[in-house]
Amino acid sequence: MKILITGSGGREHAIAFSLSKNEYVEKIYCAPGNAGTYYENKCENVKLNGIDEFVSFVKEKNIDLTIVGSEDLLVEGIVDIFQKNNLKIFGPNKKGAMLEGSKAYAKDFMKKYGIKTALYQTFNECNKAKEYLKNIDYPIVIKASGLALGKGVVICNNINEANKALEEMMIKKVFGEAGSEIVIEEFLEGYEASILSITDGETIIPFISAKDHKKALDNDEGLNTGGMGTIAPNPYYTKEVEDLFIKDILNPTLQGMKKENISFAGIIFFGLMITKKGVYLLEYNVRMGDPETQSVLMLMESDYLSLIESAMDKKLKDINIKWKDKHACCVVMASGGYPSSYNKGYKITGINDINGKCFIAGAKLDENKDIITSGGRVLNVVNIADSLEEARKLTYNDIEKIDFKDKYFRKDIGLIK
Repeated sequence: MKILITGSGGREHAIAFSLSKNEYVEKIYCAPGNAGTYYENKCENVKLNGIDEFVSFVKEKNIDLTIVGSEDLLVEGIVDIFQKNNLKIFGPNKKGAMLEGSKAYAKDFMKKYGIKTALYQTFNECNKAKEYLKNIDYPIVIKASGLALGKGVVICNNINEANKALEEMMIKKVFGEAGSEIVIEEFLEGYEASILSITDGETIIPFISAKDHKKALDNDEGLNTGGMGTIAPNPYYTKEVEDLFIKDILNPTLQGMKKENISFAGIIFFGLMITKKGVYLLEYNVRMGDPETQSVLMLMESDYLSLIESAMDKKLKDINIKWKDKHACCVVMASGGYPSSYNKGYKITGINDINGKCFIAGAKLDENKDIITSGGRVLNVVNIADSLEEARKLTYNDIEKIDFKDKYFRKDIGLIK
């Protein structure tokens, strides 16, 4: 079997690693991939530009399955185009991708189908948004409606901070066109949980829970990032929380998808906030999360490719996913300065000396085939163990063995307060 994975991050490396363990997988093409997928078993990196080139490549190489890693191609409609060409692809069509591609659309969907979420208002004019800010309670959350690589969310403690966030998103366009429309919603206090799930359009099966650490600095301080580390399972995701999630969020989401004719074989990600007032949905994603994937797939005992094929065949209702009775800890090693400006091009050493698994993200090969930094989030170190404490210890021990100039990582991933 030949597979194509689109994307270049740690998530895509983790997906490739997981699929490579299936004995029926002969070849995995990663477009464009990174230094990690270059060295990964059964993998080959390829450069493809635009959906038309993806279609041509898949036909030329007789690819059996395409898996879309990142959200941008989904929003562009790659699934629709592949399906018109009778090519097998795992992910939502353009309509389904709107659940992630537009936070305004997603919030309206939640409201329409009674999915428990924070109160909100949507604006596409800055002046009207500023008027609204004068008569509300703080703190509040301002979100760019479009795709912003996980960074388009700002918590504002007062009206001055809120006005500044509006100016940056809507006038200065710090997130590009993603901030042309914004969502202002009530601030929810509690613990976040990430629930990756697989769907075939008829059934949604949640994966093991995870906890992401979004802020750049220790103690959840600093700017929002794409994620600085994860643990799985999430200690705050209890049986009681799971029951509320299924009742108030998962079931009405599935019912809404059916009524809106949003049917696809792919991933649906639920970003939750666990509060004293119940479990709320913060957002949907319609692809594997990053860096949640790196923890979750390491704990999956079932074969991931078999799950994907069951979803493609609309047979998920008969599936029971098996998980290892262990804990995972994933820590992101980033370039100093991320998520703002940072330098790159620095050689990375020590990767082969660790005991856990290293998933490469923002790193590429130089002319000598050395791995050098090329992005903000450079790599992910993951370990699994019988306890969270042991998994943390193993991961941080491994991190001490890896070095590159300006390296930065949070030291509190997985510390439970």
